[in-house]
Amino acid sequence: MKARITILMSVYNCESTLEEALDSLYNQTYKNFKLVLCDDASSDRTYEIAKKYAKKYDNIILIKNEKNLSLPASLNKCLQYVDTEYVARMDGDDISLPKRFEKEINFLDNNLEYALVSCPMIYFDETGNWGKGNAIEKPTKNDFKIGTPFCHAPSMIRTSVMREVEGYTVNRYLIRGQDYYLWYKIYKKGYVGYNLQQTLYKMRDGKDAMKRRTFKTRYYGFLVKNQILKDLGIKYYFVYSFSDLLKGFIPNSLMKIIRRHRMMQ
Repeated sequence: MKARITILMSVYNCESTLEEALDSLYNQTYKNFKLVLCDDASSDRTYEIAKKYAKKYDNIILIKNEKNLSLPASLNKCLQYVDTEYVARMDGDDISLPKRFEKEINFLDNNLEYALVSCPMIYFDETGNWGKGNAIEKPTKNDFKIGTPFCHAPSMIRTSVMREVEGYTVNRYLIRGQDYYLWYKIYKKGYVGYNLQQTLYKMRDGKDAMKRRTFKTRYYGFLVKNQILKDLGIKYYFVYSFSDLLKGFIPNSLMKIIRRHRMMQ
């Protein structure tokens, strides 16, 4: 039976978490998928672990970058191997809960007016689950002023739409905001997405997560958000984008406390 879902997975230096992430895919109740797994020039044993799984499962296409290309470019390489109706995402340090694919593909099969589906996530670290996110059920363009309207890692998208928007945009300003920009391109084309109100995905958000949120990435995020909100016709767009830049002046230790308090409520 031809696969209906292709999972795009770019991994970098995640030898300690990759097996758990891959096992969560093969524990799905929905089995009709293939996985395009790209090692983004890891310096640890990530590629060896990926190769072991590629030998075990014949639905894995394993590719390796000779140099680190970053997430958007690596995902675009994975997209070249897609010949299925749907594209799904997965990260090498997270966990897809068993019914994730079943719930998402059933939704898209039965709701043709939506281009993509995602869901809120459970957040966990080395001590266990510590928080749970929320997601607007039917985001509109106006919801882009709050932030990204969909979680990237648990998303599933119609391949035809991904082709139409030409995949991920690659530039130096999208170190962390490649998903926000993708949703913008999809909505700019007139499509909409939906958030299931079930948590079907667990995101690893431990002690190193805040280190990736540097002032540089906050500044780039401000520039991208400012452009997106302006282009979408959001009133007072600068106010919403500038508030994100202000977060760059708050110490990460304090931001972590604020974020965890919000997620735990």
